[in-house]
Amino acid sequence: MVAAAASSAFFSVPTPGISPKPGKFGNGGFQVKANANAHPSLKSGSLETEDDTSSSSPPPRTFINQLPDWSMLLSAITTIFGAAEKQWMMLDRKSKRPDMLMEPFGVDSIVQDGVFFRQSFSIRSYEIGADRTTSIETLMNMFQETSLNHCKSNGLLNDGFGRTPEMCKKGLIWVVTKMQVEVNRYPIWGDSIEVNTWVSESGKNGMGRDWLISDCSTGEILVRATSVWAMMNQKTRRLSKFPFEVRQEIAPNFVDSVPVIEDDRKLHKLDVKTGDSIHNGLTPRWNDLDVNQHVNNVKYIGWILKSVPTDVFEAQELCGVTLEYRRECGRDSVMESVTAMDPSKEGDRSVYQHLLRLEDGADIAIGRTEWRPKNAGANGAISTGKTSNRNSVS
Repeated sequence: MVAAAASSAFFSVPTPGISPKPGKFGNGGFQVKANANAHPSLKSGSLETEDDTSSSSPPPRTFINQLPDWSMLLSAITTIFGAAEKQWMMLDRKSKRPDMLMEPFGVDSIVQDGVFFRQSFSIRSYEIGADRTTSIETLMNMFQETSLNHCKSNGLLNDGFGRTPEMCKKGLIWVVTKMQVEVNRYPIWGDSIEVNTWVSESGKNGMGRDWLISDCSTGEILVRATSVWAMMNQKTRRLSKFPFEVRQEIAPNFVDSVPVIEDDRKLHKLDVKTGDSIHNGLTPRWNDLDVNQHVNNVKYIGWILKSVPTDVFEAQELCGVTLEYRRECGRDSVMESVTAMDPSKEGDRSVYQHLLRLEDGADIAIGRTEWRPKNAGANGAISTGKTSNRNSVS
């Protein structure tokens, strides 16, 4: 119907009772009814009207002089098809809207067996650094994203970051107490990766969460990470026991498995006086706070790395991180980051000790990082500690 309407604007329809008359084109002319709104490109006298009486019989009609203005017809058709294509794209986009949190570029998130969660990501240009690889902060943000989506898919994301309905009733929030990350190879721009995560029991008052990041194309394990979480009273800001009601909500999702990283070495507090590098005056920004109104745990690793010398970044890459969180910091906190090189080396890897504390002396986090020569992580995982044999989620 649309095409027919467009064509009727250019081809004349004979009017009953009106005799065709010859025009100035001689025997090749054709006649239409007079139209005061004729297109301005038609010159006066080029088409005859019903008032012309110069001939009583119509001349023979030919194909050439019945052709319309094809440029106008082509323009109309292009406009019609352009509008149709735009409408189709809008309908197609609406049909792909998910009911759950998903990767922004449309890579689906799925739940496996009700307890394992898997989500795919595409590495974007703004997620890479000077080495053209993702940063440790980007990886930790992916850990957080998949954790929240896991909770949401199981119906446990009631309010805040991963809070269950019973946690909301009791005014409890999650806080991470320990995080370990081992990087075999950093993803680069354009890589498609897959993040698997699951939770397990960790003592009487904790919960463990593990992650595996793999290359979608090869299945290679790129990153392993494990963590321990506890509950904090949102008003008193003190750690809380694991309430029975909350355990009943979460326990069905626990996986009976060992952590993907088994490294029981204790971290020792760094003496500020022995620090090789100190970075002072670190303060949280408004965007560093999460919905639970405390500084997001991912921000701490960035502050710790502030005191690492630049020449370390230039010659080596971070391949292992262990952090223990001692206390939270508030919006008005002023901190200092301290780094010291550990004399004990692991092969060709360098080891550094770290301390993040308030300027009044209270410890916020302590940590250890391991560094290897650049491009040394293409084959083989971290050698320190023991890594679980669990390399995939079926």
